[in-house]
Amino acid sequence: QVQLVESGGGLVQAGGSLRLSCAASGMIVRINPMGWYRQAPGKQRELVAGITSGGGTNYAGSVKGRFTISRDNAKNMVYLQMNSLKSEAIGVYYCNFWTKTLPMDYWGQGTQVTVSS
Repeated sequence: QVQLVESGGGLVQAGGSLRLSCAASGMIVRINPMGWYRQAPGKQRELVAGITSGGGTNYAGSVKGRFTISRDNAKNMVYLQMNSLKSEAIGVYYCNFWTKTLPMDYWGQGTQVTVSS
């Protein structure tokens, strides 16, 4: 059974950094495209960053150059390094498979990110 557990969120001042972690079980992150998604208050969940099985990455325009997605194959984990955080980053962050449309299943509890100005 696939389980994805996110952690690392918190309250940070604008301009600060956070590193989110996603612990995966029941699947292998190395061979699956994985993504980080954000659900901002009152908005739909959206893809923030994705990493392919080959290590290629893709980012939403609003975070390009500031966020970095990576994975640790040995630990079967996916990370999102977030730098120069802005208030627009506020939301709950989830990791899941990176698919053309939002995944239908396997959503974890997410991790809350709050940025204070």
